[in-house]
Amino acid sequence: MRGIKIAMSLLLAGTVFLSACGKAATKEETLQAENETMQIEIQDTVSQEVVGDSTGQSSTEQGFYVEGSTLYDAGGNPFVMRGVNHMHTWFVDEMAVTARALEETGSNCVRIVLSNGEQWDENKADEVESIIELCKKHHLIAILEVHDTTGEWKKDALLEAAEYFVDIKDVLIGEEAYVILNIANEWPSNNETGVWKEGYKEAIPMLREAGLSHTIMVDCAGGGQYGKCIEEAGAEVLAADPLGNVMFSVHMYGTSGSASELIEQNLKYATEQELCICVGEFGFKHSDGDVDEAYIMKYCEENGIGYLAWCWKGNAGEAVYLDMAMEWDGSNLSADWGEVVVNGPNGIRETAEMCTVFSEE
Repeated sequence: MRGIKIAMSLLLAGTVFLSACGKAATKEETLQAENETMQIEIQDTVSQEVVGDSTGQSSTEQGFYVEGSTLYDAGGNPFVMRGVNHMHTWFVDEMAVTARALEETGSNCVRIVLSNGEQWDENKADEVESIIELCKKHHLIAILEVHDTTGEWKKDALLEAAEYFVDIKDVLIGEEAYVILNIANEWPSNNETGVWKEGYKEAIPMLREAGLSHTIMVDCAGGGQYGKCIEEAGAEVLAADPLGNVMFSVHMYGTSGSASELIEQNLKYATEQELCICVGEFGFKHSDGDVDEAYIMKYCEENGIGYLAWCWKGNAGEAVYLDMAMEWDGSNLSADWGEVVVNGPNGIRETAEMCTVFSEE
């Protein structure tokens, strides 16, 4: 970028010099040339920040970026997610104790449930700002998602989720090294790859046009479990981002995570195309069947793929079995789920590495 500025400045200076060969350049001509130089520098800077360089990276010095199937942090180091989901929007008073507890587990990130006000009470900008600061304090990368899209399949729901992040952009811009934007939870609810593709081809540019250069995480269609949509249209979704800074997320329950072959295939839909993916949610069982959670963690560890367990605490009704913690402070983990994810083979404590943006502070 600096070279472009210098070259343009010399070009304009040459214009003034040539004018002086015939006659002395007037004061107005000189001022006009200087003004044009300044405008080009400003335009070039803005273009560089919004569009990125020729590699498609927004700024390796400013925030997370994706290159092939790998997610890199702001220091240019590969970052493999090891963490959990937290139901913030329904338990707004538990964020501080949860962040502290997750740091103690060794988690390096947390996926945070937010609401844009469509289904539940909206989480305002100042609240999101506080969440980010808490996560930074406890060395956690914050993955922010709008949960109101759950069960929705119409494009309006997705675009409203994208608009939410645009509306709170003032607390997000500048946090690219600490925040990933997972626009919408499990949208669409059906397996319509075309709907999924066209929706995100519209939603992703909305964030970029607003100046948000963060890594964007895109959940699979089919309520997060239809990994084949990545094989069918993942490259097109990535191409819709002028920064090329998009990763994908598959949720693994009974439909997509019940057997080793199925788990591998749902992840290979991305990795075989050199697209970046993580397991954004998974359980050990659910209403749609049993899950091979041990193989999910093993395969992810062997292949450098991130995973985020659902969820720390707060599940309602029969789904309470998915609570990892019996207490918000993590003093008592559930034996068949929390202990497995945190302390078991290929679990968080054994495999997580803190993001280098914190180790370099």
